[in-house]
Amino acid sequence: MLTSKKLSGALLTAAATLLTSAAWGQGLGNSPYSRLGLGDYMGNYGGVRQLGMGGAGLAAPNTGNVNELNPALLAYTPRTTWEAAFTGQSKTVSTATTSSSNGSGTLGYLALAVPLNKRWAAAIGLKPYSAVDYSTNTIGAVNGDPTSVALRQYRGTGGLSEAYFAHGIHVLRDFNIGGSASYLFGTIDQTTGTAIATPTSAAQQLVVNDEALRYSDFLFRAAAHYRHKIGKTLNVNLGAVQTFQGNLKAGRIRTTQQQDPNGALLAGTGIVQLSDDQGSVIVPALTQAGFTLDNGTNWTASIDASRQEWSKFQTFSLLSTAGLRNTLRVAAGGEFTPDPGSVEHYFQRVTYRAGLSVAQLPYSPLGQRLYDRAVHWGFAFPLPTATPLESTVISMAFVYGVRGNTGYVNGNNGDSNVRENYLRVQVGATLSNRWFIKRRLQ
Repeated sequence: MLTSKKLSGALLTAAATLLTSAAWGQGLGNSPYSRLGLGDYMGNYGGVRQLGMGGAGLAAPNTGNVNELNPALLAYTPRTTWEAAFTGQSKTVSTATTSSSNGSGTLGYLALAVPLNKRWAAAIGLKPYSAVDYSTNTIGAVNGDPTSVALRQYRGTGGLSEAYFAHGIHVLRDFNIGGSASYLFGTIDQTTGTAIATPTSAAQQLVVNDEALRYSDFLFRAAAHYRHKIGKTLNVNLGAVQTFQGNLKAGRIRTTQQQDPNGALLAGTGIVQLSDDQGSVIVPALTQAGFTLDNGTNWTASIDASRQEWSKFQTFSLLSTAGLRNTLRVAAGGEFTPDPGSVEHYFQRVTYRAGLSVAQLPYSPLGQRLYDRAVHWGFAFPLPTATPLESTVISMAFVYGVRGNTGYVNGNNGDSNVRENYLRVQVGATLSNRWFIKRRLQ
């Protein structure tokens, strides 16, 4: 029988293996939109529990998961809780004329929460903050030479990770506060290659400009949660989280080189460094608020809204200079456990989750607003080895969504937008145990 200790050891070993390998590349398949800003922003939308509910749950207390979505909810942590998740995604990227499919997987996040006393709990964790993963080829005209064409390649990899230290404190009977300090770090590497082809010859060389950006600095959040009981069973919850504007330190190295058609350095040439300088990037503030109803036993219903001021984003990149717009995201979802205490029927103890989300993208080609619409669902399966002192839960969350559209940017003769149809799956394990038990002599 697989015990909680054995499963915990297996998870820790797998997590260490993933973290020490190059596989901590955070991209989930080719996404042309990740070329802009800091890449695809993961958002402060919680773990596998919240993902199954539409990314909602800012005001939804829970004693079984690490509540890092809202640090104030850590005050409800009854036992030491370890949580890890793996994320996989299958995606189809389309324009008005072409499409391609791809998929990949990556470590989702790691989190550990510990109750320090009856009113105070803390958590540490590691999760992706943004991801860059794109590969695009285009064909354009050559100024002054109507018979030739310019072949361009755009490539990007990397992203930012967030390591955080959070606290939640029970202040009054119905009121909790919390906060977190995060360290953002990571590297984004982007290249642009250009070659010229004529009617009589194919491109013989490619000029490649590379830009490697290294980011690091701190990010801070403040949080609050209010819970009030109405009647015998109904609880009303309000939650709010403010992520303050950050100023990331950035280091930039720019190089250029000439390659042959096979991608090797052209004979007689080398890599030329253009610059090695320092700068900064403004990460915009994020404001989140949520409302939740629950009966304290087996069901929860939540609705969340968030706004981020991407118009204040300032880049240090020379290859990604497009302006961004403020965004709004709305999500609604809930969870239901038919009978948490059932002994005879296992599936009565399973938790079922569902939700919807709609988010504005910060990109607006020629003023066109783009959206990300998604349907979410998920399950939480408790292992039958649970005891009053420890338990293990395997959770799954699924998301099917559509980002952007394939409409033309500037009439039928212009370039079209990009649409991404994706199916994302996250599998997580939550292990909780009572530590620091004061034993009594009989």
